[in-house]
Amino acid sequence: MKRRLYLFINVPLIISSLLITSCGGGENVSTSNDQESKSNGTIGVSVLTLGNPFFSVIAENIKNEAAKHGYDVIIVDGDRNVQKQANQIDDFLTKGVAAIVLNPCDRISTGAAIKKANEAGVPVFTCDLKCVAEGAEVVSHVGSDNLQGGKLAGEAMIEALGENGGKVLVVHFPQANSCQLRVQGFKEVINAHNQGKETGKIVVVAELDGGGVRDEGYKVTEDTLQAHPDLAGIFAINDPSALGARAALEKAGKQEQVKIVAFDGQPEGKQAIKEGKIYADPVQFPDKIGTRTVELILSYFNGEEVPAEVLIPTELYRQEDGLLDASLQ
Repeated sequence: MKRRLYLFINVPLIISSLLITSCGGGENVSTSNDQESKSNGTIGVSVLTLGNPFFSVIAENIKNEAAKHGYDVIIVDGDRNVQKQANQIDDFLTKGVAAIVLNPCDRISTGAAIKKANEAGVPVFTCDLKCVAEGAEVVSHVGSDNLQGGKLAGEAMIEALGENGGKVLVVHFPQANSCQLRVQGFKEVINAHNQGKETGKIVVVAELDGGGVRDEGYKVTEDTLQAHPDLAGIFAINDPSALGARAALEKAGKQEQVKIVAFDGQPEGKQAIKEGKIYADPVQFPDKIGTRTVELILSYFNGEEVPAEVLIPTELYRQEDGLLDASLQ
């Protein structure tokens, strides 16, 4: 009974299978499925924080550009935590990724995790934020020309304060190499401006770590206003810390007294410039940073020589630009 039932059930299946094979259908279906599921590999991406839209745009453009070339992308949030990012890199290595892209949470401390990837033979690329740790090998870095952008910020501050000059607070994020360069460029221009002047100098009275976030930007501005109630200007290394600084000025009733120059050109920052809450921003292009990073990864995979660093110039964005910006309408 069992043998007869077995034959009865499977004979139609055998016939059906023969019919499909004779039409060539079975082979085509299998090939199609293989093509749909085929991946050239996986790229692991750990960003400084997904809470900042700038890094989200970089990550999204990496994902989109990599997908065009058949690569999967894993995106994780480093959450500004060196150890968390190190654990994420370990996880990437366990998963056997083809390449790793980082916004290092710390320009030096992240080096230890990068060295692990080096030992495993997995190429590491950085974007926007650079790692300068000794012995940590990064194939290529793509970022804004932060030194050039810092100089634009210095020029904007000179323009904003005019002949009177005055005291300036720098809201910093010193853990990031990009921010070090921004502040360096800013101070170079300010120092050159002050040379030979007896009056109307611009004096940096404080450089405080604002963490690159609103809450800390608010706090360090509030503290500085207590120490320097005659503050004239603020240079904030990104839009979130600038917006926090603006909130502190409004609370103190000093929003007309103090001019803010920020950095980034995120939608919120641009809107604040349009409304006159921030004087100007050197604008970055996170979409270009993400796309260019993938282009370099693909060139590296193809055995081509890639530059150690690619810098994308910033452009100064003022209120008149905001009034013409269709994206803010």
